Amino acid sequence: MPNRNPTFFSSYFALCFMIFSNVALVTSKSTIEPCSNSDSCNALLGYTLYTDLKVAEVASLFQVDPISILTSNAIDISYPDVENHILPSNLFLKIPILCSCVDGIRKSVSTKYKTRPQDTLSSIADSIYAGLVSADQIKEANSISDPSVLDVGENLVVPLPCTCFNGTDNELPAIYLSYVVKAVDTLAGIAASYSTTITDLMNVNAMGSTSIKAGDILAVPLSACASNFPRYASDYGLIVPNGSYAITASHCVQCSCGPGSRNLYCMPSSLAVSCSSMQCKSSNLKLGNVTVQQSSAGCNVTSCAYGGYANGTIITWLSSSLQPRCPGPQQFPPLLAPPTHVTRDSAFAPAPAPQSDGGSTTTVPKTVPSTGSLPGLAPAGAPMGSTSDASTLVNSTAAIPTAFMIFLLIKLIPPFSLSSLCYCYNTSGEQHKRIASFEPIGSGLTGSPEDVA
Repeated sequence: MPNRNPTFFSSYFALCFMIFSNVALVTSKSTIEPCSNSDSCNALLGYTLYTDLKVAEVASLFQVDPISILTSNAIDISYPDVENHILPSNLFLKIPILCSCVDGIRKSVSTKYKTRPQDTLSSIADSIYAGLVSADQIKEANSISDPSVLDVGENLVVPLPCTCFNGTDNELPAIYLSYVVKAVDTLAGIAASYSTTITDLMNVNAMGSTSIKAGDILAVPLSACASNFPRYASDYGLIVPNGSYAITASHCVQCSCGPGSRNLYCMPSSLAVSCSSMQCKSSNLKLGNVTVQQSSAGCNVTSCAYGGYANGTIITWLSSSLQPRCPGPQQFPPLLAPPTHVTRDSAFAPAPAPQSDGGSTTTVPKTVPSTGSLPGLAPAGAPMGSTSDASTLVNSTAAIPTAFMIFLLIKLIPPFSLSSLCYCYNTSGEQHKRIASFEPIGSGLTGSPEDVA
């Protein structure tokens, strides 16, 4: 057996380790929306349950109304004690949140988490909040100097990703879902699941290619029905995703966005107990009532519509219009029974959105900034440059040192053959295939992993 230089092989293995460790620097990315005002908007989080949880427990994690979680996912709220229904582990849910403008970017900072024994920042970020936040983001938001020491019962701010983009997508009403990419996902699959296009997803997230990786957080536009309430209404800016509904006005009013619809329809809620009057003035019509009268000129449509909730009062207004033909029956989102189990498809793929019957979608290119991050660093705290200089979800800078290491690797190998010289391991301990097979140039020497060992 030829006598190999141990120094060379030590250097070689070191280079192997450096290369694959460097590849790991290409970490999860998240799209960031810059902002410059104090306005808030409605947004959604794509959340996968890390264990079996009651509806109320999930709501407590995000400090939202349990009913709002059920309605956002078109789950029937008429079931007895539905707030204590146990949802199965790995269930995918859309969580409604309020998206604020903080330090020049959109994010939600209303979520607080009370630490428990055995909690770490990593377990809170990766498991409990399913990758919607990083350990470093929690550390920065709470000015934690030593992340290895967490006091039990400590209330931590959990900054969560969200985007608004003026509540529109291609100039049509939309609400944005922050979706954590899974290992089995493709951009085409996500686009199909949410009734959008690859082009639209790439434009929204300022992506230079269709490449995505597990842990990336995409902003996914969902077709929606928007409200037009006055600013003084407590539910100003209400927007409901297509195929779901919302409860507002202190649980007195239910607003829905039917399949393929762009028109918000509101009516008294099944939860209504003690509510202000829902009758339109100077009319015998109540909220949600519609009358139609056919005439030679068309169809006269009169309706009692919802106008928002202010100071404990349900605002209603009477509208009349002449339409070419009378509208058909109101289409409501199909309701689901509270889920008790999860199939493989629903556990590892995004929840499907209702299919629109409005035909094909025309996309209008737009660019919004996104950001990348390295291990140990949170995403940028504020946008860099203008929207025309938006970075993509793919961090190309990590490829530079990797290419340099490969260049050195080739240069350092002596002019003899090493066939399948070494095995290398990444930071997760996975064994990679042999990375090098060099044929001799004017030499009859050969090598194998056993020779190296």
